[in-house]
Amino acid sequence: MRSHSPDKRLTAKDYPIAENRPDAVTGNRGKPLASLTMEAVLSGDVTMEDLRITPRALEQQAQIAGSVGRRALADNLERAAEMTRLSQEDVMEIYELLRPGRAASAKSLLDAAKRIRTDYDAQLLGDFLQEAAGFYDQRGLFRKRY
Repeated sequence: MRSHSPDKRLTAKDYPIAENRPDAVTGNRGKPLASLTMEAVLSGDVTMEDLRITPRALEQQAQIAGSVGRRALADNLERAAEMTRLSQEDVMEIYELLRPGRAASAKSLLDAAKRIRTDYDAQLLGDFLQEAAGFYDQRGLFRKRY
């Protein structure tokens, strides 16, 4: 787990977290789940920032997935937690690069991996892009020039 991990590791018995561990659910501005009421929305005390997924929530979901042996899902959720730090533009760039036939070469994926690691400290996502570069190269999935 990365630095945003909650203190207590969650397991399958904690799922769904909002029902079984509402004390563990907070928004990006630190508001507890119980404070997200219609009255708070209408008064302007709750904003979209309070409703966005948090790195912590994704890491909690990863803990639960890992506790039941769903390692691939846990890995995806851990990468998603890192992605919350990226700009929307960078998320869309990565999405586009990972579509088969869109990246020009392994270098474009490796450059993106290096930048993501450096700019956002997103090591897991950088590792994923690096792995994709090798796989795409092996399978010939880079953009073909005619």
